[in-house]
Amino acid sequence: MKTLRPYLLWFVAALLLSYAAVYTMLWLRDHPEHNPTARFELAHPQGWATHRKLAALARDDAACFAAFDRADAGYIRRPVVGQGTCRASQRMLLTGNKFVPTMAPAGAAPGCAVVAAMALWNRDAVQPLAERYFGKKVVRLENLGSYNCRRIAGQQTQSEHSTANAIDISAFILADGTRVSVRNDWDDGGAREEFLHAVRDGACGLFSTTLSPDYNAAHADHFHLDMAARTAGWTVCR
Repeated sequence: MKTLRPYLLWFVAALLLSYAAVYTMLWLRDHPEHNPTARFELAHPQGWATHRKLAALARDDAACFAAFDRADAGYIRRPVVGQGTCRASQRMLLTGNKFVPTMAPAGAAPGCAVVAAMALWNRDAVQPLAERYFGKKVVRLENLGSYNCRRIAGQQTQSEHSTANAIDISAFILADGTRVSVRNDWDDGGAREEFLHAVRDGACGLFSTTLSPDYNAAHADHFHLDMAARTAGWTVCR
């Protein structure tokens, strides 16, 4: 009997490991937002793998637009512009406000992966927070543009704007016409300040980069949001 005991222990351990593996597979099947191998869907809640999937979409035009097709999202795909480090192939305009509020100006056309991240940000942060602080929905997002072939200010590194892989958001317009702007309300000491800080925080973890007035003076009037590809998928939020 003593000689059988080690084999019995190994058998029990193997059985438990097999059970754990099967349970994990079934759990990931039921929670695809946590499964990095499951395809991205706009309807999925945010999970451990969400940012990794969004960042991957920025490098896969077909997969990104397919996600919007599966979600029955109306959009116009804009022509490819630029070349080399300034080539933007994912520019798109949503034709409704189902996923993202109306943009102003309307022609910013950020990249598909940025729009996908904006859709989740709008669903999970912007709208719930607007309802909490103001009792109103956000119906329009004012922006400072997306595509701009240039380097990051003061650096030799090319900006994510060079491929339309970024958007700058400057203000949120509520259903009653109230305008909450980053420049005027970031430090207003009231509900507007709390809302802006909360929606900034809600963008962190979705976007690869989230920059606000807390970062530097160059961002005093907008949030910079991008889907930059980084080693190990780390994100920046300031």
